[in-house]
Amino acid sequence: MSAAPAAQDAALAGRVVLVTGASGGLGSAAAMACARAGATVVLLGRKVPRLNRVYDAIAQAGGQPLLYPLDLEGASPDDHAELANRLDAEFGRLDGLLHCAAEFRGLTPFEHTDPAALARAVHVNLTAPCWLTQACLPLLRRAPDGAVVFVLDDPARVGKAYWGGYGLAHHALAALVPMLHAELANTSVRVAGLRPGPMRTPLRARAWAEDTDRDARDPAPTAAACVELLSAAGAADRGRIRELAP
Repeated sequence: MSAAPAAQDAALAGRVVLVTGASGGLGSAAAMACARAGATVVLLGRKVPRLNRVYDAIAQAGGQPLLYPLDLEGASPDDHAELANRLDAEFGRLDGLLHCAAEFRGLTPFEHTDPAALARAVHVNLTAPCWLTQACLPLLRRAPDGAVVFVLDDPARVGKAYWGGYGLAHHALAALVPMLHAELANTSVRVAGLRPGPMRTPLRARAWAEDTDRDARDPAPTAAACVELLSAAGAADRGRIRELAP
């Protein structure tokens, strides 16, 4: 069960948390929840106007955000390494990495999927999170309680027809959680996954018409779960994939 909002007020106090996909959907909700919980939040995303809105909302509420525009599609391993170096220079630490960024353009038959679109979906949803995690691990290892959290889609859902590169990537991400956990089990860095279930986000709207999608819910409860997994309380989920009840 997720902690009540009052219990999360200082759950991330003194921590630096990097949130990818912070410009919308779950990413923006999670970034604001992390800031309310006391974290210094680094907002990573490619849509600068939307990032600015999240930045302004956090700053107006008294938070301490940092803007880091980056397009994961075009970013190289060197770009990820530069991000880690910037965080080291700015803060000297990184305590949490929350992967919310996602790439999904809609349901398409595999046979007719543009090869570039397939490669883009696999890259943004799988390769880029791997590269970013690799780049940030040295910083996370220096934290007394480092956390990496991957937001995952339901494999039963995205393993069906037409989900293409997005579905493939999320099956692989689910396999990465126990793999990386096994490698980091004896370190201060813990790894967890989070399956939030259907949320009312732009990504989901590309697969479901809003007027027929009665299962989707607001991202706020999932944002609270993100805070908990990034906080000390998340140690209970080390190496696990948490599934939120509908």
